[in-house]
Amino acid sequence: MRNRPAAFPAIRQATATAGRLGRRWSQEPRALDVLAALSAFALMSLDVPGLAESDNSLNGPLAVLALAAGASSLLVRRRAPWLTYAIALLFLSWLHELTLAQFALYSLGRYRGRLAGTLGVVGYVTFAYVMFNLPGWPVHRGDTLGAFLSLVVPIGVLAAGVGVAANRQDLVRALEAQRAQTDTLHAVQQERTRIARDVHDFVGRELTLLSVRSQVLARRATGGTFEGDFEELSETARSAHRMLNEIIVQRGTDGAPTPGLDALPELAERSGRAGSPVDLLVDDAAHGLSPLRQAAVHRVVQECLTNAAKHAPGESVEVRVALCGTRLRITVRNPLPRTAPPAAPVSAGTGTTGMAERVRAVGGTFAAGPRGGVYEVHATLPSGDRA
Repeated sequence: MRNRPAAFPAIRQATATAGRLGRRWSQEPRALDVLAALSAFALMSLDVPGLAESDNSLNGPLAVLALAAGASSLLVRRRAPWLTYAIALLFLSWLHELTLAQFALYSLGRYRGRLAGTLGVVGYVTFAYVMFNLPGWPVHRGDTLGAFLSLVVPIGVLAAGVGVAANRQDLVRALEAQRAQTDTLHAVQQERTRIARDVHDFVGRELTLLSVRSQVLARRATGGTFEGDFEELSETARSAHRMLNEIIVQRGTDGAPTPGLDALPELAERSGRAGSPVDLLVDDAAHGLSPLRQAAVHRVVQECLTNAAKHAPGESVEVRVALCGTRLRITVRNPLPRTAPPAAPVSAGTGTTGMAERVRAVGGTFAAGPRGGVYEVHATLPSGDRA
């Protein structure tokens, strides 16, 4: 009795490990093929006594080897389902075995689609009818035409139909995955366009100021030694601005550049009015960062508050922006909802991608996900030169 408490954690750990391995193996095509082959062999093994007595002259060990060889054809059912189908017809004519035909017809429908599944069923029923009319068809496989059809036809149609349905589900999942990938790429492109617009506006403004300042200094230095140098500096700034305009041809159409840290209190206030109070704490030193880095912070916080309002309405959100040496750290966390919302939130699922793209564009790191009942977003940016 004293060892039972110590054994319970070991049992739970073993169960959890087995569950993880089971989920991993269930997603491996090769493991599923092996499982299908073993299942077919186990079902066909139930016929071994009958195979040795009535269907043919094989003895028990030879029948087991033959069935194992037939079941092993399911290992190639994804790449060559017609081969498995041909072997199933061979077993039907030789051993009057229907089990392998079910797996073969399912594989045809699953991995080659509706047309192949239909042709497989027609070929299977026709072939079986020919075998039925030849001498030696066993009574337990149907001694009358009605009994034969009630046994053979449903087996083929059902197996192929399930395979075709699974094939359709595979196509739907593939389309959904492709759509999600397309949405992700679109979100990345949108974020890059916003970044390009911000770069154009922020850097372009500084280049304009540099050009104007150089012209002023050139006038003040008229007749002096550095007059030509100031004129050259002014022309260089104008040239850089022109190249910036030529390189960034897509600036977006949604108005002014992304705000900075000064706009975070307004975001927090709007979120609070919407029912998600925000505990905002911004390091005063962070206000000296460049406009591009401040824009990245604003983008991350804005998207986090939007996500919290969608997926955890009514929960408080904690926002921390701290400057630690040469790194700026952004942490946003909110409790996960205790119950599922009555209706699934409308979300494109690309907000996290946009945040990550914005952070990485300035050389930072990004991580987001649930942790201990709380959803956390962590972003780290290099502080760079102060504005």
